[in-house]
Amino acid sequence: MKGSRLIILFIILVFLCLFYGCSQDRSDNSRAGSLSDGNLNYILVKRVVDGDTLVLSDGRRVRLIGIDTPELHVSDKLYRQAQRSKKDIQTIISMGKRAYKFTRRLVEGQEVRLEFDVEKYDRYNRLLCYVYLKDGTFVNAKIVQEGYASLLTIPPNVKYADLFRALYQEARRDKRGLWRE
Repeated sequence: MKGSRLIILFIILVFLCLFYGCSQDRSDNSRAGSLSDGNLNYILVKRVVDGDTLVLSDGRRVRLIGIDTPELHVSDKLYRQAQRSKKDIQTIISMGKRAYKFTRRLVEGQEVRLEFDVEKYDRYNRLLCYVYLKDGTFVNAKIVQEGYASLLTIPPNVKYADLFRALYQEARRDKRGLWRE
């Protein structure tokens, strides 16, 4: 009798573990409020760091997948952008400020839903995500569509690369956002 109760208890614990997730990967995501398909529940954007990086209300940083906005501060990346684009540093910083302001108006103080691709973290331990507003606006795509970001496709996170490419070409063609000049 006592042994059968222990077996039943064990079976219940195994079921609960399978149902709620006990693996290390799932426990990391459950801390973030994950759904079974790897998407996160809605969470508040506390602040925008730059045009493609957010800080969530729980302190985690999110790097928007597939896009790249001009730098705001002097850095090695800023100098690389200047060399590649043939623009002076002050112009790039000015463009970075415009991209930052656009992203800030779009998401700061808003609740967002996060979607992962293949890799969940970058080398700086930021979450790599596609971000959605409650009204369904796809933030990564909107920033590209309005002309405030270039493309940054880094395999294996390529789920929306074709969409971003089409939006980027359209924004450049129609001279939106940073492409007005």
